Amino acid sequence: MKNESQDQWSKVASIALLLLSVILFVRGEGPSPQDVKFRLNVATTHRAFNFAIWEIETIARKLAYGALNPQRFMDEDRRARFVLNYLGQVQDARRLTDEISRAYSNLELADPAEATRDQQRALADLRAQMQRSGLVAEAILGEQVSSVLHSGGFGALAQILPPVSGTFTPLPYLLVISPREVIQSTYQRPLVSGLTAADQDAIEQELEGLFPDKSAYVTGIGGLAAYPAMLLESSSLDWVSDTIAHEWSHHYLAFYPLGLYYDRSGETRTLNETAASLMGEWAGQEVVLRYYLPYLDFTKRLPNPLTLTEEAAAASQAHFDFGAEMHLTRVTVDQLLAEGKIEEAEAYMEERRRYFVANGYRIRRLNQAYFAFHGAYASAPGASGEDPIGPAVRQAWALSATPREFLRTLGPVTTLAALEAQIRE
Repeated sequence: MKNESQDQWSKVASIALLLLSVILFVRGEGPSPQDVKFRLNVATTHRAFNFAIWEIETIARKLAYGALNPQRFMDEDRRARFVLNYLGQVQDARRLTDEISRAYSNLELADPAEATRDQQRALADLRAQMQRSGLVAEAILGEQVSSVLHSGGFGALAQILPPVSGTFTPLPYLLVISPREVIQSTYQRPLVSGLTAADQDAIEQELEGLFPDKSAYVTGIGGLAAYPAMLLESSSLDWVSDTIAHEWSHHYLAFYPLGLYYDRSGETRTLNETAASLMGEWAGQEVVLRYYLPYLDFTKRLPNPLTLTEEAAAASQAHFDFGAEMHLTRVTVDQLLAEGKIEEAEAYMEERRRYFVANGYRIRRLNQAYFAFHGAYASAPGASGEDPIGPAVRQAWALSATPREFLRTLGPVTTLAALEAQIRE
Protein backbone atom coordinates (compact mmCIF):
# COMPACT_ATOMS: atom_id res chain seq x y z
CA MET A 1 0.00 0.00 0.00
CA LYS A 2 2.86 2.30 0.85
CA ASN A 3 4.51 1.88 -2.53
CA GLU A 4 1.14 2.37 -4.26
CA SER A 5 0.60 5.60 -2.30
CA GLN A 6 4.04 6.83 -3.21
CA ASP A 7 3.33 6.09 -6.89
CA GLN A 8 0.14 8.14 -6.69
CA TRP A 9 1.95 11.07 -5.09
CA SER A 10 4.66 10.77 -7.72
CA LYS A 11 2.05 11.00 -10.50
CA VAL A 12 0.44 14.03 -8.84
CA ALA A 13 3.81 15.73 -8.50
CA SER A 14 4.62 15.02 -12.15
CA ILE A 15 1.33 16.49 -13.32
CA ALA A 16 1.86 19.55 -11.11
CA LEU A 17 5.33 20.08 -12.57
CA LEU A 18 3.94 19.71 -16.09
CA LEU A 19 1.23 22.31 -15.42
CA LEU A 20 3.79 24.67 -13.90
CA SER A 21 5.97 24.28 -16.99
CA VAL A 22 3.01 25.13 -19.22
CA ILE A 23 2.28 28.24 -17.15
CA LEU A 24 5.91 29.36 -17.24
CA PHE A 25 6.71 28.68 -20.86
CA VAL A 26 3.39 29.16 -22.66
CA ARG A 27 2.22 32.24 -20.80
CA GLY A 28 2.65 34.39 -23.94
CA GLU A 29 0.13 32.42 -25.98
CA GLY A 30 -2.95 34.23 -24.64
CA PRO A 31 -3.75 37.91 -25.15
CA SER A 32 -2.04 40.30 -22.80
CA PRO A 33 -4.38 42.11 -20.39
CA GLN A 34 -2.91 45.29 -21.88
CA ASP A 35 -3.92 44.32 -25.43
CA VAL A 36 -6.43 46.92 -26.66
CA LYS A 37 -8.71 44.45 -28.43
CA PHE A 38 -8.72 42.20 -25.37
CA ARG A 39 -9.65 45.13 -23.14
CA LEU A 40 -12.38 46.24 -25.57
CA ASN A 41 -13.80 42.70 -25.61
CA VAL A 42 -13.89 42.68 -21.82
CA ALA A 43 -15.50 46.14 -21.67
CA THR A 44 -18.29 45.21 -24.11
CA THR A 45 -18.94 41.54 -23.29
CA HIS A 46 -22.11 42.27 -21.33
CA ARG A 47 -23.61 44.01 -24.38
CA ALA A 48 -22.38 41.63 -27.11
CA PHE A 49 -24.95 40.12 -29.46
CA ASN A 50 -25.48 36.35 -29.00
CA PHE A 51 -25.33 34.90 -32.50
CA ALA A 52 -25.55 31.27 -31.34
CA ILE A 53 -29.01 31.72 -29.83
CA TRP A 54 -30.15 33.79 -32.81
CA GLU A 55 -29.00 31.13 -35.31
CA ILE A 56 -30.73 28.31 -33.42
CA GLU A 57 -34.03 30.19 -33.19
CA THR A 58 -33.93 31.42 -36.80
CA ILE A 59 -33.01 28.10 -38.37
CA ALA A 60 -35.72 26.33 -36.34
CA ARG A 61 -38.26 28.90 -37.56
CA LYS A 62 -37.09 28.54 -41.18
CA LEU A 63 -37.23 24.74 -41.04
CA ALA A 64 -40.73 24.76 -39.57
CA TYR A 65 -41.89 27.12 -42.32
CA GLY A 66 -40.08 25.20 -45.07
CA ALA A 67 -42.44 22.26 -44.67
CA LEU A 68 -45.33 24.53 -45.76
CA ASN A 69 -43.74 26.72 -48.44
CA PRO A 70 -47.08 28.36 -49.45
CA GLN A 71 -45.57 30.69 -52.08
CA ARG A 72 -45.26 27.67 -54.39
CA PHE A 73 -48.99 27.95 -55.06
CA MET A 74 -48.94 31.68 -55.91
CA ASP A 75 -48.56 33.20 -59.37
CA GLU A 76 -46.31 36.25 -59.87
CA ASP A 77 -49.18 38.69 -59.39
CA ARG A 78 -50.22 37.19 -56.04
CA ARG A 79 -46.59 37.06 -54.92
CA ALA A 80 -46.02 40.73 -55.68
CA ARG A 81 -49.23 41.77 -53.93
CA PHE A 82 -48.42 39.61 -50.92
CA VAL A 83 -45.01 41.26 -50.47
CA LEU A 84 -46.46 44.76 -50.91
CA ASN A 85 -49.16 43.94 -48.36
CA TYR A 86 -46.52 42.81 -45.88
CA LEU A 87 -44.49 45.99 -46.42
CA GLY A 88 -47.70 47.93 -45.81
CA GLN A 89 -48.05 46.11 -42.49
CA VAL A 90 -44.49 47.15 -41.62
CA GLN A 91 -45.40 50.77 -42.36
CA ASP A 92 -48.57 50.53 -40.24
CA ALA A 93 -46.60 48.98 -37.37
CA ARG A 94 -44.08 51.81 -37.50
CA ARG A 95 -46.90 54.39 -37.50
CA LEU A 96 -48.57 52.81 -34.47
CA THR A 97 -45.25 52.57 -32.65
CA ASP A 98 -44.60 56.26 -33.30
CA GLU A 99 -48.07 57.20 -32.04
CA ILE A 100 -47.51 55.26 -28.82
CA SER A 101 -44.05 56.77 -28.34
CA ARG A 102 -45.37 60.30 -28.83
CA ALA A 103 -48.11 59.69 -26.27
CA TYR A 104 -45.59 58.60 -23.64
CA SER A 105 -43.56 61.76 -24.23
CA ASN A 106 -46.66 63.99 -24.03
CA LEU A 107 -46.57 65.70 -20.63
CA GLU A 108 -50.27 66.59 -20.88
CA LEU A 109 -51.35 62.93 -20.77
CA ALA A 110 -51.81 61.66 -17.21
CA ASP A 111 -52.18 58.01 -18.29
CA PRO A 112 -50.49 57.31 -21.65
CA ALA A 113 -51.11 53.56 -21.28
CA GLU A 114 -54.88 54.14 -21.17
CA ALA A 115 -54.71 56.76 -23.91
CA THR A 116 -52.94 54.33 -26.27
CA ARG A 117 -54.82 51.17 -25.33
CA ASP A 118 -56.41 50.87 -28.78
CA GLN A 119 -53.12 51.49 -30.60
CA GLN A 120 -51.30 48.95 -28.44
CA ARG A 121 -53.97 46.32 -29.06
CA ALA A 122 -53.89 47.04 -32.80
CA LEU A 123 -50.08 46.84 -32.80
CA ALA A 124 -50.08 43.49 -30.98
CA ASP A 125 -52.59 42.06 -33.47
CA LEU A 126 -50.59 43.43 -36.39
CA ARG A 127 -47.35 41.97 -35.04
CA ALA A 128 -49.00 38.55 -34.75
CA GLN A 129 -50.03 38.75 -38.42
CA MET A 130 -46.53 39.89 -39.43
CA GLN A 131 -44.93 36.90 -37.68
CA ARG A 132 -46.73 34.67 -40.18
CA SER A 133 -46.68 36.81 -43.31
CA GLY A 134 -43.04 37.87 -42.85
CA LEU A 135 -41.81 34.31 -43.45
CA VAL A 136 -43.67 34.12 -46.75
CA ALA A 137 -42.51 37.59 -47.83
CA GLU A 138 -38.89 36.64 -47.05
CA ALA A 139 -39.18 33.53 -49.20
CA ILE A 140 -40.78 35.36 -52.13
CA LEU A 141 -38.18 38.14 -52.11
CA GLY A 142 -35.38 35.58 -51.83
CA GLU A 143 -36.65 33.72 -54.89
CA GLN A 144 -37.05 36.97 -56.84
CA VAL A 145 -33.49 38.03 -56.02
CA SER A 146 -32.30 34.54 -57.02
CA SER A 147 -33.99 34.92 -60.40
CA VAL A 148 -32.32 38.28 -60.99
CA LEU A 149 -28.92 36.88 -59.96
CA HIS A 150 -29.39 34.01 -62.40
CA SER A 151 -29.97 36.51 -65.20
CA GLY A 152 -26.72 38.18 -64.11
CA GLY A 153 -24.74 35.02 -64.82
CA PHE A 154 -24.82 33.36 -61.41
CA GLY A 155 -25.88 29.82 -60.61
CA ALA A 156 -25.94 26.50 -62.39
CA LEU A 157 -29.10 24.68 -63.44
CA ALA A 158 -31.14 27.56 -61.98
CA GLN A 159 -29.56 26.98 -58.54
CA ILE A 160 -27.85 29.98 -56.94
CA LEU A 161 -24.96 29.04 -54.67
CA PRO A 162 -24.93 29.85 -51.88
CA PRO A 163 -28.76 29.93 -51.81
CA VAL A 164 -30.30 33.35 -51.22
CA SER A 165 -31.76 33.41 -47.73
CA GLY A 166 -32.68 36.31 -45.47
CA THR A 167 -34.92 36.99 -42.52
CA PHE A 168 -36.50 40.12 -41.06
CA THR A 169 -35.22 40.39 -37.51
CA PRO A 170 -34.19 42.91 -34.83
CA LEU A 171 -30.62 43.69 -35.83
CA PRO A 172 -27.62 44.08 -33.56
CA TYR A 173 -26.03 47.48 -33.26
CA LEU A 174 -22.41 47.78 -34.32
CA LEU A 175 -19.58 49.25 -32.27
CA VAL A 176 -16.76 50.75 -34.34
CA ILE A 177 -13.45 51.96 -32.91
CA SER A 178 -10.95 54.18 -34.71
CA PRO A 179 -7.78 55.93 -33.55
CA ARG A 180 -8.32 59.64 -33.08
CA GLU A 181 -5.26 60.58 -35.12
CA VAL A 182 -6.31 58.75 -38.29
CA ILE A 183 -9.54 57.40 -39.73
CA GLN A 184 -9.20 53.63 -39.57
CA SER A 185 -11.47 50.87 -38.30
CA THR A 186 -9.37 48.91 -35.81
CA TYR A 187 -12.18 47.16 -33.92
CA GLN A 188 -15.79 46.22 -34.63
CA ARG A 189 -18.22 44.27 -32.49
CA PRO A 190 -21.95 43.57 -32.87
CA LEU A 191 -23.89 44.65 -29.78
CA VAL A 192 -27.38 43.74 -28.58
CA SER A 193 -30.38 44.98 -30.53
CA GLY A 194 -32.78 47.63 -29.27
CA LEU A 195 -30.23 50.17 -28.01
CA THR A 196 -31.63 53.66 -27.56
CA ALA A 197 -29.77 56.81 -28.55
CA ALA A 198 -29.00 57.33 -24.86
CA ASP A 199 -27.56 53.79 -24.67
CA GLN A 200 -25.40 54.38 -27.72
CA ASP A 201 -24.09 57.65 -26.35
CA ALA A 202 -23.34 56.09 -22.93
CA ILE A 203 -21.35 53.25 -24.53
CA GLU A 204 -19.33 55.68 -26.63
CA GLN A 205 -18.62 57.96 -23.67
CA GLU A 206 -17.59 55.02 -21.49
CA LEU A 207 -15.18 53.58 -24.05
CA GLU A 208 -13.66 56.93 -24.94
CA GLY A 209 -13.11 57.47 -21.21
CA LEU A 210 -11.31 54.12 -20.95
CA PHE A 211 -9.38 54.68 -24.18
CA PRO A 212 -8.68 58.43 -24.55
CA ASP A 213 -6.79 57.95 -27.81
CA LYS A 214 -9.75 56.20 -29.46
CA SER A 215 -12.91 57.37 -31.19
CA ALA A 216 -16.06 55.26 -30.64
CA TYR A 217 -19.24 55.03 -32.70
CA VAL A 218 -22.29 52.83 -32.11
CA THR A 219 -24.64 52.60 -35.08
CA GLY A 220 -27.66 50.76 -36.35
CA ILE A 221 -27.19 48.70 -39.50
CA GLY A 222 -29.46 47.72 -42.38
CA GLY A 223 -28.36 44.11 -42.69
CA LEU A 224 -25.76 41.59 -41.61
CA ALA A 225 -24.29 38.68 -43.54
CA ALA A 226 -25.07 35.98 -41.03
CA TYR A 227 -26.80 33.01 -42.61
CA PRO A 228 -29.68 33.51 -43.19
CA ALA A 229 -28.88 37.17 -43.77
CA MET A 230 -30.24 39.47 -41.10
CA LEU A 231 -32.55 42.10 -42.61
CA LEU A 232 -33.83 45.29 -41.04
CA GLU A 233 -37.61 45.54 -41.03
CA SER A 234 -38.42 48.21 -43.62
CA SER A 235 -41.40 49.24 -45.74
CA SER A 236 -39.17 50.26 -48.67
CA LEU A 237 -39.30 47.59 -51.38
CA ASP A 238 -36.22 48.66 -53.33
CA TRP A 239 -34.23 49.05 -50.10
CA VAL A 240 -35.18 45.57 -48.84
CA SER A 241 -34.40 43.98 -52.22
CA ASP A 242 -31.09 45.86 -52.33
CA THR A 243 -30.16 44.63 -48.84
CA ILE A 244 -30.97 40.98 -49.60
CA ALA A 245 -28.71 41.09 -52.67
CA HIS A 246 -26.02 43.05 -50.79
CA GLU A 247 -25.81 40.46 -48.02
CA TRP A 248 -25.88 37.60 -50.52
CA SER A 249 -22.83 39.18 -52.20
CA HIS A 250 -20.98 38.86 -48.89
CA HIS A 251 -22.01 35.18 -48.75
CA TYR A 252 -20.73 34.67 -52.31
CA LEU A 253 -17.43 36.44 -51.65
CA ALA A 254 -16.84 34.36 -48.51
CA PHE A 255 -15.48 31.66 -50.85
CA TYR A 256 -12.90 34.06 -52.29
CA PRO A 257 -9.93 35.87 -50.69
CA LEU A 258 -11.87 39.15 -50.64
CA GLY A 259 -14.39 37.57 -48.27
CA LEU A 260 -12.05 35.25 -46.36
CA TYR A 261 -9.76 38.14 -45.42
CA TYR A 262 -12.50 40.72 -44.87
CA ASP A 263 -11.05 41.81 -41.51
CA ARG A 264 -7.44 41.83 -42.63
CA SER A 265 -7.34 45.54 -43.47
CA GLY A 266 -9.43 48.62 -44.13
CA GLU A 267 -8.64 48.30 -47.85
CA THR A 268 -10.05 44.77 -48.01
CA ARG A 269 -13.18 45.74 -46.08
CA THR A 270 -13.83 48.74 -48.35
CA LEU A 271 -13.31 46.66 -51.50
CA ASN A 272 -15.75 44.06 -50.18
CA GLU A 273 -18.43 46.47 -49.00
CA THR A 274 -18.28 48.61 -52.14
CA ALA A 275 -18.60 45.56 -54.38
CA ALA A 276 -21.58 44.34 -52.35
CA SER A 277 -23.15 47.81 -52.47
CA LEU A 278 -23.01 47.95 -56.27
CA MET A 279 -24.39 44.42 -56.50
CA GLY A 280 -27.20 45.34 -54.13
CA GLU A 281 -28.11 48.47 -56.06
CA TRP A 282 -28.22 46.55 -59.34
CA ALA A 283 -30.07 43.44 -58.16
CA GLY A 284 -32.44 45.31 -55.84
CA GLN A 285 -33.60 47.65 -58.57
CA GLU A 286 -33.86 44.82 -61.08
CA VAL A 287 -36.23 43.05 -58.69
CA VAL A 288 -38.44 46.13 -58.57
CA LEU A 289 -38.37 46.66 -62.33
CA ARG A 290 -39.08 43.00 -63.09
CA TYR A 291 -41.75 42.15 -60.53
CA TYR A 292 -43.28 45.32 -59.07
CA LEU A 293 -43.27 48.07 -61.67
CA PRO A 294 -47.01 47.67 -62.52
CA TYR A 295 -47.90 48.29 -58.86
CA LEU A 296 -45.58 51.20 -58.07
CA ASP A 297 -44.76 54.71 -59.11
CA PHE A 298 -41.09 53.86 -59.37
CA THR A 299 -38.76 56.52 -60.70
CA LYS A 300 -35.40 55.53 -59.17
CA ARG A 301 -32.71 55.22 -61.82
CA LEU A 302 -30.37 52.28 -62.26
CA PRO A 303 -27.00 52.80 -60.52
CA ASN A 304 -24.39 54.75 -62.39
CA PRO A 305 -21.10 52.93 -61.69
CA LEU A 306 -19.05 55.98 -62.58
CA THR A 307 -18.60 59.22 -60.68
CA LEU A 308 -21.22 61.98 -60.56
CA THR A 309 -22.22 63.22 -63.98
CA GLU A 310 -22.14 66.91 -64.85
CA GLU A 311 -25.94 66.88 -64.77
CA ALA A 312 -25.95 65.47 -61.22
CA ALA A 313 -23.28 67.92 -60.11
CA ALA A 314 -25.33 70.84 -61.47
CA ALA A 315 -28.48 69.55 -59.80
CA SER A 316 -26.69 69.36 -56.46
CA GLN A 317 -26.17 73.12 -56.54
CA ALA A 318 -29.94 73.66 -56.53
CA HIS A 319 -30.54 71.69 -53.31
CA PHE A 320 -28.69 70.21 -50.35
CA ASP A 321 -26.48 67.39 -51.66
CA PHE A 322 -25.71 65.09 -48.76
CA GLY A 323 -23.10 63.08 -50.65
CA ALA A 324 -21.19 66.14 -51.84
CA GLU A 325 -21.29 67.79 -48.40
CA MET A 326 -20.15 64.61 -46.65
CA HIS A 327 -17.36 64.21 -49.21
CA LEU A 328 -16.17 67.74 -48.45
CA THR A 329 -16.32 67.03 -44.73
CA ARG A 330 -14.25 63.85 -45.01
CA VAL A 331 -11.61 65.48 -47.21
CA THR A 332 -11.23 68.38 -44.76
CA VAL A 333 -11.02 66.06 -41.75
CA ASP A 334 -8.36 63.91 -43.44
CA GLN A 335 -6.31 67.04 -44.14
CA LEU A 336 -6.57 68.30 -40.55
CA LEU A 337 -5.61 64.89 -39.13
CA ALA A 338 -2.66 64.62 -41.51
CA GLU A 339 -1.43 67.93 -40.07
CA GLY A 340 -1.78 66.54 -36.53
CA LYS A 341 -4.69 68.87 -35.69
CA ILE A 342 -6.86 66.31 -33.90
CA GLU A 343 -8.84 68.72 -31.70
CA GLU A 344 -9.47 71.05 -34.64
CA ALA A 345 -10.71 68.13 -36.74
CA GLU A 346 -13.08 67.02 -34.00
CA ALA A 347 -14.44 70.54 -33.52
CA TYR A 348 -14.95 70.81 -37.28
CA MET A 349 -16.83 67.47 -37.38
CA GLU A 350 -19.20 68.62 -34.65
CA GLU A 351 -19.81 71.88 -36.52
CA ARG A 352 -20.57 69.92 -39.69
CA ARG A 353 -22.83 67.49 -37.80
CA ARG A 354 -24.97 70.42 -36.70
CA TYR A 355 -25.05 71.62 -40.30
CA PHE A 356 -26.32 68.23 -41.50
CA VAL A 357 -28.95 68.14 -38.75
CA ALA A 358 -30.13 71.62 -39.74
CA ASN A 359 -30.64 70.31 -43.27
CA GLY A 360 -32.77 67.37 -42.17
CA TYR A 361 -30.17 64.62 -41.65
CA ARG A 362 -30.35 63.29 -38.11
CA ILE A 363 -26.70 62.43 -37.53
CA ARG A 364 -26.28 61.71 -33.83
CA ARG A 365 -22.50 61.55 -33.85
CA LEU A 366 -19.86 62.49 -36.42
CA ASN A 367 -16.31 61.44 -35.58
CA GLN A 368 -13.37 59.40 -36.83
CA ALA A 369 -15.13 56.10 -36.14
CA TYR A 370 -18.21 57.30 -38.07
CA PHE A 371 -16.07 57.83 -41.15
CA ALA A 372 -14.19 54.56 -40.57
CA PHE A 373 -17.52 52.72 -40.81
CA HIS A 374 -19.45 54.67 -43.46
CA GLY A 375 -16.37 55.32 -45.59
CA ALA A 376 -16.16 51.59 -46.35
CA TYR A 377 -19.32 51.90 -48.47
CA ALA A 378 -17.79 53.73 -51.41
CA SER A 379 -20.24 52.92 -54.22
CA ALA A 380 -20.98 56.66 -54.45
CA PRO A 381 -19.05 59.79 -53.39
CA GLY A 382 -19.54 60.71 -49.75
CA ALA A 383 -18.02 59.54 -46.49
CA SER A 384 -15.14 57.79 -48.27
CA GLY A 385 -13.69 61.17 -49.24
CA GLU A 386 -10.76 60.93 -51.67
CA ASP A 387 -10.26 57.21 -51.09
CA PRO A 388 -9.42 55.82 -54.57
CA ILE A 389 -10.98 52.42 -53.84
CA GLY A 390 -14.55 53.53 -54.66
CA PRO A 391 -13.71 54.86 -58.16
CA ALA A 392 -11.61 51.73 -58.88
CA VAL A 393 -14.44 49.37 -57.91
CA ARG A 394 -16.93 51.41 -59.92
CA GLN A 395 -14.58 51.23 -62.90
CA ALA A 396 -14.39 47.44 -62.52
CA TRP A 397 -18.21 47.38 -62.50
CA ALA A 398 -18.36 49.47 -65.68
CA LEU A 399 -15.85 47.22 -67.46
CA SER A 400 -17.53 43.94 -66.49
CA ALA A 401 -19.82 42.30 -69.03
CA THR A 402 -22.02 40.78 -66.31
CA PRO A 403 -22.44 41.11 -62.54
CA ARG A 404 -20.96 37.61 -62.19
CA GLU A 405 -17.84 38.73 -64.05
CA PHE A 406 -17.65 41.75 -61.75
CA LEU A 407 -17.64 39.65 -58.55
CA ARG A 408 -15.22 37.14 -60.06
CA THR A 409 -12.89 40.04 -60.86
CA LEU A 410 -13.11 41.39 -57.32
CA GLY A 411 -13.09 38.02 -55.55
CA PRO A 412 -9.34 37.23 -55.77
CA VAL A 413 -8.12 40.74 -54.81
CA THR A 414 -7.62 42.06 -51.30
CA THR A 415 -5.78 45.32 -52.04
CA LEU A 416 -6.31 48.38 -54.23
CA ALA A 417 -3.04 47.67 -56.06
CA ALA A 418 -4.24 44.17 -56.99
CA LEU A 419 -7.55 45.55 -58.26
CA GLU A 420 -5.81 48.20 -60.35
CA ALA A 421 -3.64 45.45 -61.86
CA GLN A 422 -6.80 43.48 -62.71
CA ILE A 423 -8.33 46.53 -64.37
CA ARG A 424 -5.17 47.16 -66.44
CA GLU A 425 -5.31 43.58 -67.70
